[in-house]
This record gives sequence, C-alpha cells and structure tokens, in this order.
Amino acid sequence: MLKGKTVLLGVTGGIAAYKAAYLASALVKLHANVEVVMTQHATQFIAPLTFEQLTGNRCMVDTFDRNFAHQVEHIALADRTDLVLIAPATANVCAKLAHGLADDMLTTTVLACICPKLIAPAMNTHMLENPVTQDNLDLLRHYGWEVISPASGRLACGAVGSGKLPEPDLLIQHILRAIALPHDLTGKKVLVTAGPTQEALDPVRYLTNHSSGKMGYAIAKTAMLRGAQVTLVSGPTSISPPPFVEVVEVVSAQDMFQAVTSRQEQADFIFKAAAVADYTPADYSDDKVKKREGDLSIPLKRTQDILKHLGEHRRPDQIICGFSMETRDMLENSRVKLEKKNVDMICANNLKVDGAGFGVDTNVITLITRDRVEELPLLSKEAAAGRILDRAIALAGQA
Repeated sequence: MLKGKTVLLGVTGGIAAYKAAYLASALVKLHANVEVVMTQHATQFIAPLTFEQLTGNRCMVDTFDRNFAHQVEHIALADRTDLVLIAPATANVCAKLAHGLADDMLTTTVLACICPKLIAPAMNTHMLENPVTQDNLDLLRHYGWEVISPASGRLACGAVGSGKLPEPDLLIQHILRAIALPHDLTGKKVLVTAGPTQEALDPVRYLTNHSSGKMGYAIAKTAMLRGAQVTLVSGPTSISPPPFVEVVEVVSAQDMFQAVTSRQEQADFIFKAAAVADYTPADYSDDKVKKREGDLSIPLKRTQDILKHLGEHRRPDQIICGFSMETRDMLENSRVKLEKKNVDMICANNLKVDGAGFGVDTNVITLITRDRVEELPLLSKEAAAGRILDRAIALAGQA
C-alpha cells in the first residue's frame, strides 16, 4: 500500500528503539522506501547497521558525514520524504522539535520537511506527565504534528503507567491513514453498515444469515484511509474493527434501524452493506422453547426497511448506496430496488458467481445507477471498496 512512498523514520535514544527495527521491516514489506535517521544517543541502543540491512538504505546519523553524493543531504532527504515518523521520541527531542532547534542530522532534516509529520513519545511516566513535556507536545500539535499517544504498562525503568511506545502494527496504521491513499473524502462523514443481524427466538436460538461483514468493513476502512470520518454500524462478526473508525455494535434489525436512522442526518455518504433480516419472530419466548410434536411453524413479522427509510428521509445532497445479493435476475431486481428505495446506487452481486459469495475475500460487483451499469471484475473486497467509493464520489460531484 506504500509503493512509491518515502518514509523518514527518526529513531532517538530510548530503550524502545529496538521496536523501530520491527517498524522499519514492516514498512519495507508494504513496499515503502524507508530512510532512517538516528540521533547519536540512539546508536547506543541499536546499531545503524541493523536499519541498513533492513531497509537497503544508508542510515544517517552525522550531519557532517562526507560519504554522501555532492548535495546538501538533509535538504535532499527532506525534499523526497512523503512522511516523517519519529519513534521512539525522547522528551529531549520533543522539546527541540517543538522549539525549532536543529543541532543534529535528525532535527535539521525534519525542520526542512513539509510533509505530514508524526511523533510517538516514549519515556518515563513522570517525564511524560511533566507540564513542560505536555506543553511541548501541545506545541507540536499546534505546528501540525500528529502526536501518537503512548501506550500504558510496565516501563523499562520498572514504573507502571503511560509512556510505552505503541506496538509497530499500530504505528503502521497511523502511517497508512496519513499517506496510503489520496484524501479525497477529507471533511466528509461516512456511515457504513456491515454484517448480519440476529433475530432472537428465545434466550438460546436466533435467526440469522451467512454474512461475514467483510465488504462493509472494507468500505469503512478504505473511506477512513481516504480521509473520511467514518461510523460503522456492525452486526455480530468475528472481524477486528478498522482503526480510527467509530464502531457501533448492534444485534437485531431493530437495533440497526435505530443506530442508522439516528445518525443519518449527519452523514454525507451512506453505504448499507449489512445483510439485515427481512423478518423477525413475531413472538419472543423468555424461556427456551422445548421440543414438541405437531405444528413446528414459527410465526414471523416484517422488520423495518432501513434502506427505504433512508431514501424517504434523505438530505438532498446525500449519497446513499444500497447492496443487493441475488441468485437470479440480478440486474432487474436491483434496478427495481434502486427506484423503489430512492437511492443513488445499488452494488449488486450474484451469490452463484465464483468469488462473490459470503465469507470470501473477493467480490464480483455490478454498480447500478440511474444512468449506467458498470460491471467490475473479480476484485479483493478492499479493491472493490475503492471502486465503490470512486463511483459514489463521482455521483456526489454530479449532484
């Protein structure tokens, strides 16, 4: 996801410097070009050679190193950098950066960078909580830095509290959010539904379907990476929630109706990818229903139609996208749904097409709007999410 991107990883003199090696390796696996700049103190904790082996690039420490090509190296590096992350960042380096001091290769280079800048403070809890440090972190935020909150736990000094460097996987997520995709949804609010609903018969049993939630989760994650403020209303799934997304967990169709309709007015884009039950038991038993002879039918009643409600109560500038899974007459049924529900787009697929069923990591989607039908090839659900968002953004531009 980071092919063609250059990440400047700044490593300062804290015990958590060893985690930066894992971070550099993970960035390389995402096809980023990783340039590591260390402070002299950092070299006491981990050798520059480690980063050189991991990244394939020379690790920079000394501002006056003469082994570079004839150029002002810190300026050249700043010019080609897409993102700066300093991890770990000591209290000393936070203070220097907050006040524009540039007395080594790292601070000099970073001062010349005009790209997104992230910093992950890692230090003793009392140092972190010191008002001077907190003021410096506030100053960094004022000057456009994203300060990644430290984790809590047992620190190397033996203290227990805040000040740990977050795990590399979380730092990677911050980087991806900052530069993985164009931020063409910045300032927009996106509401996504995903997963199945469960309609209880009694305390033990419920009616549901095979939806995994993967398509909706992919849309939520991709919209977040494109700069949107995302709310994901999710039925019960086994998927880890996407980072930086507000997740609202629901169980029944009625739960989902209330969660979605109460948030509709604020949303600029709505993607209703959840497989919501059309019917729910007419009666709920407080006790487990026992086996019995004779009539085994279960009386059902209709659930509230969420997509229809959204279409009837939409804002004029709102883009609403529904989903349609069919086993036959996909185009005809989906066109009817588009008009009947008063929405802008239907993402349709056929359960019988290879790669488009429940629980898989791919999908074969047809995007249906009032003026066109676009058949997408077999794609990963993340790639399909990108194409769906592209079309929704185009529709918003036509509105």
